[in-house]
Amino acid sequence: MPSIKYSVVVPVYNEEENVGPLSGEIAVAMKGMPYEMIFVNDASTDGTLAALTALKDTHKTLRVLSHRENSGQSRSVRSGVMAAKGDIIATLDGDGQNDPADVPGLIEIMVRGDAPENLALVGGRRAKRKDTWAKRAASRFGNGVRKWLLKDEADDTGCGLKVFKREAFLRLPYFDHIHRYIPALMLREGYSIEFSDISHRNRQFGVSKYTNFGRLIVSIADLRGVMWLNRRSRNPGGVDEI
Repeated sequence: MPSIKYSVVVPVYNEEENVGPLSGEIAVAMKGMPYEMIFVNDASTDGTLAALTALKDTHKTLRVLSHRENSGQSRSVRSGVMAAKGDIIATLDGDGQNDPADVPGLIEIMVRGDAPENLALVGGRRAKRKDTWAKRAASRFGNGVRKWLLKDEADDTGCGLKVFKREAFLRLPYFDHIHRYIPALMLREGYSIEFSDISHRNRQFGVSKYTNFGRLIVSIADLRGVMWLNRRSRNPGGVDEI
């Protein structure tokens, strides 16, 4: 049995109808690769946990983690990454709007022979978003303001599909909603980042857990916090043992 190189981490909250199709698509996309998939149930109040437990008989690569209390998407991602066995992590939103078929392509960019030595993140960029006009407009505005203030090079930091090195992620300071600021924090640590266009799909089941107003309120505080972190950063440019 080859050792696991890639861990696909999927945070889910009340996605009972989505976990079955999504896990099946991950299995197809990653077939033949040394991988595991980790679904992190964030204390769902529906049948998500029961559905995931039943799926373990179908997918031998599936691991299921479950929070005892609801803690949010960022904590779910972190729980999955901390438990992961792979050196390279791929994250997907649990609503099924990210296509798992895009994961191998982002991994290929990450591990290619001529990749920068310090490349730590390849982020997905939703080329044609399948969201409402209001949600797309709010996202464009938020991404523009964040990119201007943080200089993080990211046009679509809210995209849940990202591939990154586990070690690099665990070096980042943790806070709630960190998943939207991973590019900026990777740059802060001196890593290189890249982005690639991916597909985006309509949500088939369930409802979004975010509202435009709610996202705006938390983003103001988050932006100020990340700006402060950036101002307080001093990077040595590498460490040599003599």
